[in-house]
Amino acid sequence: MANYTAADIKEIREATGAGMLDVKKALDEADGDKAKAVELIRVKGLKGIAKREGRSASEGLVAFDVRDVEGGQQGTLVELNSETDFVAKNDKFVALGDEAVAAAVESGATEPEQLADTPFGEALTNAGATMGEKILVRRIGRVQGEVVTAYMHRTNKDLPPQVGVLVATDAAGAEVARDVAMHIAAYSPLYLTRDEVPADQVENERRIAEETAKNEGKPEKALPKIVEGRLNGFFKENVLLEQAFAKDAKQTVGKVLEAAGGTVTGFVRFRVGN
Repeated sequence: MANYTAADIKEIREATGAGMLDVKKALDEADGDKAKAVELIRVKGLKGIAKREGRSASEGLVAFDVRDVEGGQQGTLVELNSETDFVAKNDKFVALGDEAVAAAVESGATEPEQLADTPFGEALTNAGATMGEKILVRRIGRVQGEVVTAYMHRTNKDLPPQVGVLVATDAAGAEVARDVAMHIAAYSPLYLTRDEVPADQVENERRIAEETAKNEGKPEKALPKIVEGRLNGFFKENVLLEQAFAKDAKQTVGKVLEAAGGTVTGFVRFRVGN
C-alpha cells in the first residue's frame, strides 16, 4: 500500500481541485509520489475532456480589469465557470480567473471563443484536465468612458465574487459611481435609457399591457392611459436611469446622477450562472 498522509491528500486537492477519491487513486497508482500523482490527475483529466463537454458548468466567478486608455479608462469583465463551488473557491481557479481577464484585455477578445488561440486557451484546457471539471469562459463584457468604476459582490463569503459590475461615467459621475454600481448589482437593470430598449420589445410590452387591460374588463376609453402607465412601469423596472435608487427609493438613479452633475455612459453586469 502506498505511503501517504491526509496532509498529502489535502495538499494535492488544494493544488488541483480534484476530488478526494481521485487524489487517493492517483497517490496509490503513484506509490505515494505527490508530483507523479498530480501528473496522473492531469493526464486522466485530459482524457476525460470529451465526457465533460455535455455537463453543466453553472458555478464560478467574475473577474475584472480596469486600465487607462486614450481618452479615459476601459473596463473588462469576465465570467469563468466551473461545475462545482468546491472548484470555484480553489486558489488555482481564482488565479485562472485573473488569467482569463488578462488574456481578454491583451487579445482584445469580445467572445470566449476568441481566447482559444491565445496562450490562455491551453491553460484553460489544462486546468479543466487537472481539476477534473468542465471549466469555461462564459462571456466577456467591456465598457469604456472617462472613468470606469468596478464593484464585485460575494453572494457567499466562502466563494469568490459571483456578481460583477462595471460602470462608465464622466468625471463628475465618478462621485456616485460606486453607489450606482452597487445598485446595478442588486437591481440588475437591462438598459441604461429607455431609448436603448429594442422597438419590438416595447411594442410587445405594449401589446401585453393592452390585452391584459382588456381581459380585466377595463373601459375602452381608459385603455390608452392604462397601457402607457404599464409601459412606464416596465421602463421603471428595467431601465437604470428610471429605477428607484437602492439607497433612497424616493429618487431615481437618474436624479441621483443629476444632483451630482454627472452622467453614466455605459455599464455591464454579470452574475455567475445567470
